[in-house]
Amino acid sequence: MEIKRWLLIAIVAVFSHTANAVLKIDITEGIEGATPIAVVPFKVDVRTGLKTDIAAIVSSDLARSGMFSPVAETDMIARPTSPVEVDYKTWRIAGVDHLVIGEVKSTGKDQYKVEFRLFNVYRGEQVLGYSFNSSRTHIRTTAHQISDLIFEKLTGLPGAFNSRIAYITSQRTKGKPIEYKLQVADTDGYNPQTLLTSKEPIMSPVWSPDGSKVAYVSFESGLSAIFSHDIRTGSREKIASFKGINSSPAWSPDGKKMAMTLSKDGNPDIYIMTLDNKKLRRMTSHWAIDTEAAWMPDSQSIVFTSSRSGKPQIYSLSLNSGARPKRLTFDGKYNANASVSADGKVITFVHGGNNSYRIATMDLENRSMQILTQGPLDESPDFAPNGTMIMFASVDKGKAVLAAVSTDGRHKHRLALSDGEVREPSWAAIRY
Repeated sequence: MEIKRWLLIAIVAVFSHTANAVLKIDITEGIEGATPIAVVPFKVDVRTGLKTDIAAIVSSDLARSGMFSPVAETDMIARPTSPVEVDYKTWRIAGVDHLVIGEVKSTGKDQYKVEFRLFNVYRGEQVLGYSFNSSRTHIRTTAHQISDLIFEKLTGLPGAFNSRIAYITSQRTKGKPIEYKLQVADTDGYNPQTLLTSKEPIMSPVWSPDGSKVAYVSFESGLSAIFSHDIRTGSREKIASFKGINSSPAWSPDGKKMAMTLSKDGNPDIYIMTLDNKKLRRMTSHWAIDTEAAWMPDSQSIVFTSSRSGKPQIYSLSLNSGARPKRLTFDGKYNANASVSADGKVITFVHGGNNSYRIATMDLENRSMQILTQGPLDESPDFAPNGTMIMFASVDKGKAVLAAVSTDGRHKHRLALSDGEVREPSWAAIRY
């Protein structure tokens, strides 16, 4: 429950039977009027021996965005693999706006050349074409890159399919202690990688701006400590292990500093650490609980959760002006755990009341708030790097799952483990 998290109580829900498995996506609510698009199965050179269906991955990516309605393979009226085979009139009659075709050629052992073309059916012309050198190991990455290019061409927004998420799972085996895992995976749940396994709770994963590291809170010593884990090398560094609470790490946009919640001087307050020399700067000093800092894109201010008004609310703080924190949320008795969009114009947070916790957004310019989910236990929201989706932790039929909602609330999908539970998502930057 989110209220436990902001109060910094070291209580982690007990999950059951989680394996290092792929997260399964289930689209629960689509958008009426989503753009019809057909991604035809790619022509594959038999010499490749490739089993991965690139077209299926691209279709799934575009469907997850909520902005596109891919044609099912079984409903395709034709399967062109070259421009000369494209009959625009036929596809127009079928109601398809855009068409994608592609080809995979062998260039060596487990090495491929992947080409795709995007056509505007109603204009009767190719609008995008690209060629990739790929390998068997990176073929899914290539597929996500294709999805990103198509998405950006048709929406004007960068795609976020070729990025990763971090999350926490737990496994309980009869007669044995609970086993917690910090994992990272592609945004569609594939290629899961375990960074840390522990008999003690792991909490609050957060990505560095360049996507090379994940910071988190671990209780492996029996007390809370903040660590940074390098994805590429597997090495990790202890960032903070002061007396009392060490919680809620948050990288600055330039990756040189980290905001965190510490209670080493009394009450939980917000501190900022310069990472190269571990120098600390205390940013709040109040009898209330101040926690869950999130950086604004300019690195000059933060938003955070505070109980200084009596109940958890979101505040902003300019780091260098000497001004007092400014309260942002007033609607409802509980608003906490804010995340900031990449452009700094919108925050998402947990909005609670009457034992229901839902995901909401607020436009920082006009302070208008929109509730996006139904609850009752939605928490830990985090923006996609392109700002079009928000991933969060939820409960479905009594089971902890990850979920995502478009920023207009019209499209929703769920990511769940078939044999376990998962929570606390963090969305990394786009990989280039």
